Amino acid sequence: MIRLIARVLGIGIETADMLVNEILSRHLRDGKAVARYAGLTGSPDESGRRRRKKGLTRAGNARLRRGVIQLAWRFLRFQKESALAQWFRARTADGRGGTRKTMIVALARKLFIALWRLAMMGEIPQVVSLREALQNSRLADVPTHPLWRTGPPL
Repeated sequence: MIRLIARVLGIGIETADMLVNEILSRHLRDGKAVARYAGLTGSPDESGRRRRKKGLTRAGNARLRRGVIQLAWRFLRFQKESALAQWFRARTADGRGGTRKTMIVALARKLFIALWRLAMMGEIPQVVSLREALQNSRLADVPTHPLWRTGPPL
């Protein structure tokens, strides 16, 4: 699973290892549950008829949340022409710093759910670019995750 995640441009072995050990080896039911575990969902603010999102819940794995947000910034650097990077640039065209901070969290959530789908379901996301299969590289020395020795979960 580490090799699969590390094939995404902008993700190295250490980041892939952190993602697998922190979340991708757990069996969560859907993408919303994955985002909640990382604390990348909105905090509801309800009063009477008024319903809105205040900001990040910050409930969840702080190390994972920081890592995924750093991964989102790196993703923008290495995959400038991807659909997610274009989505981010279209929404942050005003140049305000606050908009960029808010939208990087949204990008991190979308990217994280796409990586979860890649790892759990084998769906290659259309929003990211993958490296060619690496056979004679450092990735060949990375052990597979113990849960995956018998194959991916069903």
